[in-house]
Amino acid sequence: MDYRRVWLPGSTYFFTVTLQKRYGNDLLTRHVEALRHAVSSVRHRHPFHIHAWVVLPEHMHCIIELPPGDSNYAKRWWLIKSTFSRTIPELEFRNPTQQARQERGIWQRRYWEHVIRNDEDYFAHMDYVHFNPVKHGYVENVADWPYSTYHRLVSGGVYPPSWSWQLHRGNRLNYDD
Repeated sequence: MDYRRVWLPGSTYFFTVTLQKRYGNDLLTRHVEALRHAVSSVRHRHPFHIHAWVVLPEHMHCIIELPPGDSNYAKRWWLIKSTFSRTIPELEFRNPTQQARQERGIWQRRYWEHVIRNDEDYFAHMDYVHFNPVKHGYVENVADWPYSTYHRLVSGGVYPPSWSWQLHRGNRLNYDD
């Protein structure tokens, strides 16, 4: 397939990255420290700014901003996935193609990428990232999910502690308040 990706240096992107086996899989939350280490290691060598991140058992969403002049998010994702994969036990099924390529059977090969276009798009994706554990039924309140930048953003005054309740009621939060 011919995937057409947007490569805009210094842009802010939303990503969804998913495990190959989605159902009944808690690999990302079970090994969240290995994932954090992988992200930190890649950020050290290939900087990017994290605006939002949520890790669910079998997929994750994030909004990251690349440095000016840099559009190579593909390299960062390849490094994050491979670093994570090398640090966890090899227990997954691998098909013959994966075995021939010496690949782990952990990640879906592709990921969803979306360039953030404007403030409205940014805030909508910020909300989407942080509300995702509630959407999937893991918790009833955003604040109850531990694997999220939501807690850091509440501490920094970006989100009020009552944000989840406001979103549940369909009232879009005004970030200028």
